[in-house]
Amino acid sequence: MPAEQTDTLVVGGGQAGIAISEHLSNAGVPHLVLEKNRTAEAWRTGRWDTLVANGPAWHDRFPNLQFEGNDPDEFVSKDRFARYLVDYAAMIRAPIREGVEVIEAARQPGKGGFLVRTSQGDFEARRVVAATGAFQHPVIPPIVPQSSGIVQIHSFHYKNPQQLPDGAVMVVGAGSSGAQIADELNRAGRKVFLSVGPHDRPPRRYRGRDFVWWLGVLGLWDIAAPAPGTEHVTISVSGAYGGHTMDFRRLGGEGVTLTGLTKSYADGVLSFSADLAANVAGGDANYLGLLDQADAYVARTGLDLPEEPEARQAFPDPDCLTNPLSHIDLAGEGVTSIIWATGFRQDFDWLKVDGFDARGAPIHQRGCCIEPDVYFLGLPWLSRRGSSFLWGVWHDAKYVADQIAIQRSYLSYGGNAAIVPAART
Repeated sequence: MPAEQTDTLVVGGGQAGIAISEHLSNAGVPHLVLEKNRTAEAWRTGRWDTLVANGPAWHDRFPNLQFEGNDPDEFVSKDRFARYLVDYAAMIRAPIREGVEVIEAARQPGKGGFLVRTSQGDFEARRVVAATGAFQHPVIPPIVPQSSGIVQIHSFHYKNPQQLPDGAVMVVGAGSSGAQIADELNRAGRKVFLSVGPHDRPPRRYRGRDFVWWLGVLGLWDIAAPAPGTEHVTISVSGAYGGHTMDFRRLGGEGVTLTGLTKSYADGVLSFSADLAANVAGGDANYLGLLDQADAYVARTGLDLPEEPEARQAFPDPDCLTNPLSHIDLAGEGVTSIIWATGFRQDFDWLKVDGFDARGAPIHQRGCCIEPDVYFLGLPWLSRRGSSFLWGVWHDAKYVADQIAIQRSYLSYGGNAAIVPAART
């Protein structure tokens, strides 16, 4: 069977694939979007049951479609978010082929473009856009062996407290996922330990405005991507229970036992780094820093936003913070399961091009790979801080689609019919 042909082949039918499809269509670029599962599959099945968006509905959306039927300040459920993406794809008539897994995309020597092998046959394309995002393969550090008898899952596979065996739970990782899961388990009556690493924790709301609004007016969403090799610091924020600031002192006061970074395991004992106080202090500094910037902005602009001095009042230090544990005996504490909220690794093994560094990360500028005709979307800090968010992906996709259209315009130039020799002098 001959290969199906298109100009641009987009791999991934999530928010990045939908966004680039809209802009490619607007630019008149023929394209197809291949999705190995269903549109927005990660939002359908790759989240826990009670997950809600971390940003309010007025903000975490594409510019051309609001969340109909939802309060603008609501943090919508994962199912509503998935339905929004499906509705948006239908609205823009995105040419998505579901159930098509890309096996390999490689250049065609001497012919130009790419041959893309899939589970449903071959495609030929001039360009390839990898819109699979960064959250492809869950990472569980090799600390606790499977022979320990402890049930271990990644936060990607966590659904609800009932799925875990009876007993205490160790949650490793205090970004948004880890902190929210620990909070949910604690509210469900479980004994919970939470391993806290370096993090940022912005105020959920301050002076009547959500933190996403503050980052917008302060220009902080547009901070350029950090230099390669910069250590990533996770953000801890929550839209759960109507939205609240993720305060680890509060969690500790409500019964969650905080620990430092999880370091090692031996003979049933899990050991931690002596960095809990420093990590919590770092999060506090980030929190207070944003309050300071917000206050300075109000003073500068004269906005009528009420002062909120109580936002600077800290919860009391729980005992687990003043007397941090260096280790716990898992059996002695009744810990029967560990949830690893320890991130993901990218996987572009299917893309056979010379466009990656030694760690396998794409080498690109604002999504345009050093390898011609290869593009990336949906990566954190692709162009700026906002690149991880729905509207940020949309704007990144606009830039990438514009670059594709520019390349097409150059390649459409046929050259002069005749070459006129230069005059002799």
